[in-house]
Amino acid sequence: MSAKETVDYGPLKGLIGVWKGAQGVDVAPDPDGIENNPYYETITYTAVGDVTNAESQVLSILHYRQIVQRKSNDEVFHDQTGYWMWDPREDVVMHSLVIPRGVCLLAGGGYRRQKDIENHVIIEVKAHVDDHDWKIIQSPFMQEKARTTEFYQKITVENEKLSYSQTTIVDIYGKIFEHTDENELILA
Repeated sequence: MSAKETVDYGPLKGLIGVWKGAQGVDVAPDPDGIENNPYYETITYTAVGDVTNAESQVLSILHYRQIVQRKSNDEVFHDQTGYWMWDPREDVVMHSLVIPRGVCLLAGGGYRRQKDIENHVIIEVKAHVDDHDWKIIQSPFMQEKARTTEFYQKITVENEKLSYSQTTIVDIYGKIFEHTDENELILA
C-alpha cells in the first residue's frame, strides 16, 4: 500500500477522480452587460499525499486541474489548477487556485456531512481581497482593469455526483459584477 493510499483525506476523499459535466452555466461581465456561456468541463482531482509544515501541521493534499469549454465552439475559455487541502487538527478545508490571467487565491472554510447519507459532503470556502487569512492576489493589470474582490465556492459531493456553485465579485467596466459559475458533474 502506498503512502497516498494510507492518507486520511477526510472531506476531500470523495473528490478524487475524473469528473465530467455538460450542464455548466457561466454568467460573466461584458462591456455591454452580461454574457451567458453554457459550457462543459472536466475536473481531475489527484491524491498527492500529505505534507508537514514546520513540524507541527499535517495537511492532506489533492491536486486538481479544471478545463472548461464553451458549448458554442468547443473553445477552452477557462483553465485552472491548484490544490485542495485539509487540516485535520484544525478541521479546516483550504483551496488554492491559479488562473492564467494573473489571479491566484487561497480560500478557506469548512465542510459538513449530511446525516444518514453516506458519502455526502458539502464543502464551502471563501476568500476576500482584504481578508487577513484567506486572500486574493492579482497582477497590477487585473488590479486596475478587472479587480477580483471576493470569491465563494460551494461543492456538494454525493457518491458519484458532484455539483458546485461559485461566485466571484469583480470590479470591471466601471461596475461591480457578480460572476457566477455552476455545474453538475459525474465521476467518469
